[in-house]
Order: sequence, then C-alpha cells, then structure tokens
Amino acid sequence: MEFEQELRNHWLRLRRFAFALSHNGADADDLVQATVERALRSAAQWQAGTRFDSWMFRIARNLWIDTVRARGRRISRFVPEELGADVGFDPRAATDAAIDLKRAMAAMQQLPAEQREVVALILVDGLGYREAAEALDLPIGTVSSRLVRGRKALLALLGEKDGSGD
Repeated sequence: MEFEQELRNHWLRLRRFAFALSHNGADADDLVQATVERALRSAAQWQAGTRFDSWMFRIARNLWIDTVRARGRRISRFVPEELGADVGFDPRAATDAAIDLKRAMAAMQQLPAEQREVVALILVDGLGYREAAEALDLPIGTVSSRLVRGRKALLALLGEKDGSGD
C-alpha cells in the first residue's frame, strides 16, 4: 500500500519531469505511463524508506533514453510518411532529354563543318556572336549567316518548325 501512496504523491512531479525530458505533452504522457508500468512490474525492487522519487525519475530517464535511441534508429531507416511522395523521381523527363540530346547531336553531325562549328560555339557552348567570330577568325556577319543557316538546317533535320517566320 505504501508503494501506491508514494506513486500518487509523486505523480505530478513525474509528469513534469517527463515533460522536461520530452518537450511534448503526448510524449510526456506516454513516458509517464511506461514509467509507472515498469515501476509496477519492479515494485519488489523498491525498498520502503528510500527515495521513491529518485527511483521513479531514474526509471523515466532510462526509458526516455531508450525511446530517443529507438527513434534515432527508426529515423535512420525510414523516411517519414509525409515525405514518401517525394522519394525518388520520375525518370521520364531525364530519359526524354537524353533521347532529345542524342537526336540533336546526330543531326548536328549532318551539318556542314562551318555551320556545325558556329552552332556548337553559340547554341551549345553559349558564346556570343563576337566571341565566336574571334574564336573562328571570321567576320561577325559570316558567323551570323552560318548560324541562321545551321539553325534552320538543324531544325529541319529534327523535324521542327523554324518559328522565325521565314
């Protein structure tokens, strides 16, 4: 009977201690419940006249440490359910892009060398007209006309419309 009275006397302190450990009301309630269950199973180990609160706090602390460790293991193995929809990615866009790139590269190989050079420098490498002209040692007008012809030929090889209105 003394055990049950001690438990009643320390219930609120145990709840406050559990909340201090967990920082969450629901977790604190679960911890108090688990602590009391463990204490009731181990009641024979408690000796009357000793510090009941210290004994209960030690049980609660050990259970909380076990809970935190278990959560850490669970988190390292599982993605939270709400993130499940974001796991992985749809490979179709990357696959389509790879196919389009392969088609474009094959079409570029069919262009005359002078058009291929200009298209590669400006459309692929991102150089400006002036930079491409300097790199190829050509007048900027020549670079511009080769780019226009190369772009139209490339689009035709790919089966695309020019879109320039010409």
